[in-house]
Amino acid sequence: MAQKDWRDILNTSLTNMPDTNPGLPVETEKSKHPATHQDLIIRFEKRNGKPATIISNFKGSEQELKEMSAKLKKHCGVGGSAKDDEILIQGDVRNKVADFLRKEGYDVRGDLKK
Repeated sequence: MAQKDWRDILNTSLTNMPDTNPGLPVETEKSKHPATHQDLIIRFEKRNGKPATIISNFKGSEQELKEMSAKLKKHCGVGGSAKDDEILIQGDVRNKVADFLRKEGYDVRGDLKK
């Protein structure tokens, strides 16, 4: 029988190890703030002379904000950023953003083009 090296011994002991912190909270809910309870505000601004669509009033973690920003940027095919509970999308894409957010289950209001 071949002798076990230290990696095998460590791997075996780690897999058979009991849970030492059973009191830690486990994140079971995907989002603390589901889309159905959020009323997002869309507005148009010019920042440094360039058009920008701003989505504000987003409730959720910083990670959720960044994920939503990435989805919106990909959907619109433009750049942008997310910080301080606001998503900035480059260009005047208010209606495109509003349609996408409504399909995702968010309530949308604000400065929408007619």
